[in-house]
Amino acid sequence: MSGFRTLLRKEILRFWKVVFQTVAGPVVSTVLYLLVFSNALQGRVEAFPGVGYAEFLIPGLVMMAMQQNAFANASSSLVQSKVTGNIVFVLLPPLSVRDLFGAYVGAAVVRGLAVGAGVFAVTLFFSLPRFAAPLWAAVFALLGCAILGTMGLIAGIWAEKFDQMAAVQSFVIAPATFLAGVFYSVHSLPPFWQAVSHLNPFFYIVDGFRYGFFGQSDVAPLASLAVVGVTLLVTCAIALHLLRSGYRLRH
Repeated sequence: MSGFRTLLRKEILRFWKVVFQTVAGPVVSTVLYLLVFSNALQGRVEAFPGVGYAEFLIPGLVMMAMQQNAFANASSSLVQSKVTGNIVFVLLPPLSVRDLFGAYVGAAVVRGLAVGAGVFAVTLFFSLPRFAAPLWAAVFALLGCAILGTMGLIAGIWAEKFDQMAAVQSFVIAPATFLAGVFYSVHSLPPFWQAVSHLNPFFYIVDGFRYGFFGQSDVAPLASLAVVGVTLLVTCAIALHLLRSGYRLRH
């Protein structure tokens, strides 16, 4: 396990050495969303009975920040290594596929949770949290970061240039995250868009995480957990297959 621990430590130090960019920056950006939307819509929108809009918004924003930064950590690390040519120093040591997978995804989870904790800490100044089911919140936080970290690993393996990586983040990850019910309850949407929202696996991550705070959700938490679990298994299988084949890494 020494190779895994070394690579994991290297990946964590990679983002921690520029913590103002990788953690503090996303925290500030996310809190700006809270300031704008809560001031504009507080008192006008009630997504759940007895839950103010600012309260409703906070878990969604925390999860959105965790997802985006978990994805960015794994993807940017691989693409940067490819562009600079130092990917060879990761591939030459006798690291197993599981070592590589665990280190990249593990570091992505750490960054996602660090950003989420930072966002949550700042939002305490706006609203005191409720924790109706904290274990559910913790489970969906870990699974959500793991899924996005794995997706970041897949995207990083596929992309060969920074603009390809930026395209994935701009046209796939960001829209899927914003349309996952972060700013609204899907029950407020027309039937067609409700059906579309239910095809987005990110929606189940956000909805399950929000259940941990309020004990209320748009979908039963067990159903959300099932969808999230299947999504994690599928993304893990794809990532492990790509690592074993050496696709765009060893060629």
